[in-house]
Amino acid sequence: MARGSLRRGFTPDFDPDCGDADLTSARQDVVIGRWQGLRDLLGATGHDWAARGHRIRQLAQVCAGSSTVESWLSADARSADALVLRAATETARTFNVAIAAGRGVPIGQHRVDAAVLACLTAAEAYPEDPTPWVSLISVARLYPSGVRRQELGRWWDELHGRDPYSVEGHLQVLHYYSARWHGTHGLMYDFARDAAGVSPPGCPLPVLVQYARVEEYRFALDAAQGRHSAVGLSQHWNNDGAASDLRRTWQRWVMSRREAGIAPAELRDFSYLAHAACSAGAKDIAGVLLGMLGPRATRTPWSYTGDAEKQIVKWRKELRLGA
Repeated sequence: MARGSLRRGFTPDFDPDCGDADLTSARQDVVIGRWQGLRDLLGATGHDWAARGHRIRQLAQVCAGSSTVESWLSADARSADALVLRAATETARTFNVAIAAGRGVPIGQHRVDAAVLACLTAAEAYPEDPTPWVSLISVARLYPSGVRRQELGRWWDELHGRDPYSVEGHLQVLHYYSARWHGTHGLMYDFARDAAGVSPPGCPLPVLVQYARVEEYRFALDAAQGRHSAVGLSQHWNNDGAASDLRRTWQRWVMSRREAGIAPAELRDFSYLAHAACSAGAKDIAGVLLGMLGPRATRTPWSYTGDAEKQIVKWRKELRLGA
């Protein structure tokens, strides 16, 4: 079927803000160099840590290419929100430098140190907020040998004490422990399963196991030099372990949650679970999840296994979901 005919029936909406209209408005302010919209948005978000973290991460990506956050701090040097956003922005900038340098090529330690200092400054300015600690654990990956275990443990304790069920916080530790960074597959899966095991019913933390499976796949794909058809990769998603992990997450998270809709901060988590369900051939779960998502989607993890749009359209057609 031609690409155009696929699109006529259904087109996924890969909105980078995941349907958060207020965030989209603030993003447009950054483009024109206005910081007031950022101030108003973060002030209105309050202590909804999941929403706040999502908004700050998205804003940091666009602020990384501008001086908007610096303009905000010039106007209000004591703004805790501005300092938290600057920490996330410095983290994003440092990752951009690392990406430009290429995988395995170390970047200047002074650059990572500066981002760490920005995170610690933000944490001091806004003691209740877990977001600077999420940024801190994230940027710690960029040290060539990571950080001392005691240091990572202390940062994790600070984050966990503020938001014990933070998906993003757990996810940054999971990345750190992955074989692609400073750990192993076993260490990564142990962390994911331990977190899932102590999470209350309806909490999204069980989906960390699906994130871990994607990380393992990316590691294997790198080793296979990008050949998706490499021996062993075809069974990665649909073996017995993957299928049982999928159903466990479905039961403990989705079937136990009280919320009817999907918040912008949850969209990526649901996308990972939907991808896992489709890849495992669990059509009963996949149909419900894709139905819940409707046209909303995130490119990852679909983009790791092919063209994101084509895959989603294909599965919706196979599951007989309407446009």
